[in-house]
Amino acid sequence: MEELARESISLLASASAKPPLDVTAGPRLGSVGAVFIMLKSALGAGLLNFPWAFERAGGVHSAVTVELISLVFLISGLIILGYSSSISGQCTYQAVVKEVCGPAIGQLCEICFVFNLFMIAVAFLVIVNDQLEKLCGSLYELVTGLPESEMPYHFYTDQHFALVLLCALLILPLSIPKEISIQKYISVLGTLAATYLTIAIIIKYHTMPSVRVPITPVYSAGIGSWASMFSVIPTICFGFQCHEASIAIYSSMENQRLSHWAFISVVSMIFCLIIYSLTGVYGYLTFGKDVKADILMSYASDDILMVIARLLFGVSIITIYPIILLLGRSVIQDPLLSWRRRCYGVVTVEFESRSRYVLTVLWVAVTLFIAVFVPDISKVISVIGGISAFFIFIFPGLCLVFAMQSQPVSWKTRVLLTVWGLVTLICGAFIFGQSTTIAFMQLLRKS
Repeated sequence: MEELARESISLLASASAKPPLDVTAGPRLGSVGAVFIMLKSALGAGLLNFPWAFERAGGVHSAVTVELISLVFLISGLIILGYSSSISGQCTYQAVVKEVCGPAIGQLCEICFVFNLFMIAVAFLVIVNDQLEKLCGSLYELVTGLPESEMPYHFYTDQHFALVLLCALLILPLSIPKEISIQKYISVLGTLAATYLTIAIIIKYHTMPSVRVPITPVYSAGIGSWASMFSVIPTICFGFQCHEASIAIYSSMENQRLSHWAFISVVSMIFCLIIYSLTGVYGYLTFGKDVKADILMSYASDDILMVIARLLFGVSIITIYPIILLLGRSVIQDPLLSWRRRCYGVVTVEFESRSRYVLTVLWVAVTLFIAVFVPDISKVISVIGGISAFFIFIFPGLCLVFAMQSQPVSWKTRVLLTVWGLVTLICGAFIFGQSTTIAFMQLLRKS
């Protein structure tokens, strides 16, 4: 397990703009290891939003239907990316897109990559902010014996103040170093938190009959319009997103036959489907229309099972945030260092350190500011889901279309795969436009 943890971190690091990993060095991934790292890359904070997404989609049937349809494109995108990696000889997402589609689309991929990481960092802080609110209430009830509703307001009891302290005293110091040494210790923490949450939600459903909603709304189609069904897609894109790491995983596998990679992709996505669906179904059945965008906010602050879930997710996010920052910072910093090298012939240690410190402080400060003033995780996930459409739909579709112009295949295969690439591309453009427009309309309506 520890060896897999180290390997998964190196794969995540390969998604940055640094030179690709030497995939010929070190142990190669087997089938179980590849599935494990795919699951670890996909399972995470998006799980918290699934019960709310099920309610927005109009119930279990509508949401699961959208999941199953999306699964076809999710698996297709993974297979296309593996194929594109095999024909390009590249082992990172950006490098494959740049090699197959050209430098202009490659630069667009890098911009989307940084923005996606930035918004994920915002989502992480929003989730930590939510959990701090409940944990502060739990601590007050434990110390005073009074209910959370009677807690007096002081600036130091506000979860925003606690979040600022957390960022200044813990997250920022962890994020500043050039290499994040804590990586090898926390690789499986996010998966553990996600698995625990799913089990806890199922247990709470069977032990909370007094708050269980009637079964009939689950099958009603009153709000199950096409618009409401489409509203679940950003959450699915955010939750199932492991495509950025998929090329690095494929490049590190022992068996790189495309049929074997397709098997790995199907197994990984089905496991994710089961975990996300169980969480969405049981969370929605427990609270119905009253479910919060962050499912943990729907449970009482003194619920021991959920207090443990909050702590697991909180610690997981606090330790993973620096890794997200490291990947995004490297994409921004590398052009700065290249510019310095072109202009002055050398990059000094002082310049590298100064640029790293400035970028880190700006990243933490801006993500913290957005997290404080946009406290609804559903709005952040709508934006992330729109950007994720580039990595799941648009870039794979472009790769397939461009690849078919140069690969020696029969004309029937060329036409068929080109059409599928265009369909994937169009679906991704629609999802990006729809989810991003809805997200910004909601933000404007709030303001």
